[in-house]
Order: sequence, then C-alpha cells, then structure tokens
Amino acid sequence: MSNAQESTGFEYGHDGPKSIVVGVDGSDSSWRAAAYAGGLARRQQSLLVLVYVQPIATASWGQAGISMVETGLQIADELLDYIRTSVARFGEREQVRWEFRTAQGDPYNGLVAVADGLRTDAVVVGASERAGHRLAGSVAVRLVKAGRWPVTVVP
Repeated sequence: MSNAQESTGFEYGHDGPKSIVVGVDGSDSSWRAAAYAGGLARRQQSLLVLVYVQPIATASWGQAGISMVETGLQIADELLDYIRTSVARFGEREQVRWEFRTAQGDPYNGLVAVADGLRTDAVVVGASERAGHRLAGSVAVRLVKAGRWPVTVVP
C-alpha cells in the first residue's frame, strides 16, 4: 500500500466540486451563470448554492436606507420564487440539489463570505453588464484575482 493510500488525514476536495456557488442578481448574465452552474452541479452531483447579495443601508441614508433594505428583501423573495419555478419546470429527471442564500454588502465580499463559509470548490458568476467595470474591475475580475477557487465567468 502506498503512503497516499495509508493516509487518513483530511483531504480538501474530491473528484468534482462538492459545492458550486453562483451569484444571482436578476440580470440576464446572472441567469445564464445560474443555468451553466446548474448543469455543472447536475453532472457532478454537486450542491448548487445560489447567492443574492443585498446592498447594505447605512444609518446616514435615513428613510432611503430603510427603503433599500425592503427592496433588497423583495428582490431576494422574487429571485427565490423564480428559481423555484425554474427548478419545477425541469421535473425529476433534471434534479439538482440546491439552496438559496442571501448576504449583505458588496457583491464581491458577499460571495467570498458564502464561498469561504461553505469551503466551496467553484464559483460561477455572470460577466458584468456595466461599461464602467471594464475600468474599475468587475466582481468576476476580483474573484479571479483572489485566486481562492476556480472561477467561471459566463458571458
């Protein structure tokens, strides 16, 4: 028996991703990313974790901050309803283990927190649809530069 076979220590990872985190925000590119990640999760028998990151409202925003929190919760509910409807359309032959999570903050830090908390094996995001991100850097670019997981950016 080789040393590798005798080892009973912790093995980080396994054949294929154990869990896949995908960022969703209702944009077309995030839904394409979710569809891609869903197919990957189905084929690899992975847990698909769909994450919506709600913006943080600060006290200095006053009433606008309260409205922003309520809007974030409403968006999360709408995303979850859409996901449930989409999953139900595929029936049992396309079953994917999935869960929906929300986080607060900016999208990059929210996705990082969830991915780190789950010790996820892969992150999937949609390409940014904002022109300014080409200069300042998108969430996808920041995730790739972090170098903590394989990151797939779906156009």
